[in-house]
Amino acid sequence: MWRFSVLILLFSHLAVSSSSLGDSEATCSGIVSLPNRNDRISITDFGGVGDGRTVNTKAFREAIYRIQHLKRRGGTLLYIPPGVFLTESFNLTSHMTLFLAKGAVLKAVQDIWNWPLIDPLPSYGRGRELPGARYMSFIHGDGIRDVVITGENGTIDGQGEVWWNMWRSRTLKFTRPNLIELKNSKEIIISNVVFQNSPFWNIHPVYCSDIVIHHVTILAPQDSPNTDGIDPDSSSNVCIEDSYISTGDDLVAIKSGWDEYGIAFGRPSSNITIRRITGSTPFAGIAIGSETSGGIKNIVAEHISLSNMGVGVNIKTNIGRGGYIKNIKISNVYVENARYGIKIAGDTGDHPDAYYNPNALPVVKGIHINNVWGVNVRNAGSIQGLKDSPFTGICLSEINIHGSLNTYRTWKCSDVIGTSLKVSPWPCSELRTTGGSYSCSSTF
Repeated sequence: MWRFSVLILLFSHLAVSSSSLGDSEATCSGIVSLPNRNDRISITDFGGVGDGRTVNTKAFREAIYRIQHLKRRGGTLLYIPPGVFLTESFNLTSHMTLFLAKGAVLKAVQDIWNWPLIDPLPSYGRGRELPGARYMSFIHGDGIRDVVITGENGTIDGQGEVWWNMWRSRTLKFTRPNLIELKNSKEIIISNVVFQNSPFWNIHPVYCSDIVIHHVTILAPQDSPNTDGIDPDSSSNVCIEDSYISTGDDLVAIKSGWDEYGIAFGRPSSNITIRRITGSTPFAGIAIGSETSGGIKNIVAEHISLSNMGVGVNIKTNIGRGGYIKNIKISNVYVENARYGIKIAGDTGDHPDAYYNPNALPVVKGIHINNVWGVNVRNAGSIQGLKDSPFTGICLSEINIHGSLNTYRTWKCSDVIGTSLKVSPWPCSELRTTGGSYSCSSTF
């Protein structure tokens, strides 16, 4: 066994840093307390070898079995020392901390033929990409609580290229695995880790509550398909802060189920805060949808800095989704080099099958977007509601979106009712200008 005094010092520093933040740097990270683990083990105690060649699946499963069954008071910390630890996918258990030291790399095997399959999510009815089962995430947890994934900015590498190539060549048999998926879980902290090259979505908390994700870095090539950064899905009380994300798809995307399956499951995403996120992607920075069938409400996103983007802020749903998107507050967003500054659309996304209900129309209302500054943005914004379910309560204020010379920067709107104040370029007529004593930004 090795000495863990450095870990005690590091965890003390994290606790002090979280508690000493002043009003000038608001944080939601206190919704989950950082546990103190007195019981500590190393993956090397179970035969783990960090040479980049040895497959360590047995070591990880034995270590986690020990944590699960010995049930030490206060839980157990599993230490990953410097080195490259190759492994197949594995499950976490409750009351554990997965700690990656500086220079530690957890790397997914590229032999995918024995990758475990699991059932589709009930709110999706099938795999997100293909009917039937789906591949289990690289790091997985179902029904767990009091779990921390942290360290000294060690790396979790999904080696996703083999999966991306299968997607491109249309040889996938099942939906690709996420890098991390936590299902039916609560009291989770993910911090101070680099996530890279996910086969599919990077971090996917689904049917979860009380989740803190902060001080992480998420990386994937910009042409990597569907490598979303963080996707809270039918989850509540989620805090996402102080992170850098550069991927091939949406940086943060809030979801809540897919068409008739999401409607039947009926679990919304709610009370989610996104703060101080920086990044780049060909798709959206802050996204809501398009899978929104269980409902999405009470979302705050602020102090977002984006460059080289497809869309800065993208709220998206579709006929057949049902559900609702309401009470969304987005403020203090900087967007540079983008196709769109703001896009709210009712015609986005595909359907799981032919059985969706075309009369299941989403309700979109209470969208407040304040203090957006755009530079070299080709199109200021587009808000396209649904004829039989117009988007209402859309409020834009203090928005300045600038384009380069000879670019088209106007707004396009249809089937939308809302207000605007101090928006440049001049917004569409559906967003009537307010003035005098009333400001639509008063809700911030």
